[in-house]
Amino acid sequence: MFRGKNYQENVKLFDKSVAYDPMEAFELVCKTAKAKFDETIELHVKLGVDSRHADQQVRGAIVLPHGTGKTARVLVFAKDAKYDEAVAAGADFVGGMDMVEKIQKENWFDYDVVVATPDMMGVVGRLGKVLGPKGLMPSPKAGTVTPEVAKAIAEIKAGKIEYRLDKTNIIHCPIGKASFGAEKLYDNYNALITAIVKAKPAAAKGQYIRSCVTASTMGPGIKVNTAKAMA
Repeated sequence: MFRGKNYQENVKLFDKSVAYDPMEAFELVCKTAKAKFDETIELHVKLGVDSRHADQQVRGAIVLPHGTGKTARVLVFAKDAKYDEAVAAGADFVGGMDMVEKIQKENWFDYDVVVATPDMMGVVGRLGKVLGPKGLMPSPKAGTVTPEVAKAIAEIKAGKIEYRLDKTNIIHCPIGKASFGAEKLYDNYNALITAIVKAKPAAAKGQYIRSCVTASTMGPGIKVNTAKAMA
């Protein structure tokens, strides 16, 4: 696979075989973010669980101390008073069956998070096959199925992210922008990794966090030592 000049230069800045202390890892990842735009910094955490089993799922949501550097676009499924509450709280899109039809007919995905009141889940359920694979289906665990729509919207706009396992038992999450600098990225990392550790399923056996890697949008992966988080 061909890698660009910047990528090849970035690889020389660190040792691929070393898992760096978190602060050092984020200082390095900021140095590797050389694109002409403010690169997103991501965290990829491989867990020693089997996501095929219901009792080994790891999923939740957390408001990052410094947000993600991006204001999420929120689609809310609500009606009557909750519709008005969602509009007043700053939801980008609010509706019911009209939104379902728009998504089904136009393949519309100009939003980052979907929130629904419990009484709308019968309607939203029709979109399971469309929203599910994209990780957009509202869920009580993530706080996106709730009667408290104003609170949910405020938290999402403040930088709330959802973490969940993919099929390979890895959690992928944005933890900020390169412009945040190492300290703010560390704070966000610490909040996320602490939440993941607390969410450890009772059925999980052996080493829980198998590996942790941080990377900028265009940069190489840098290993992070999570020993302190597990202590």
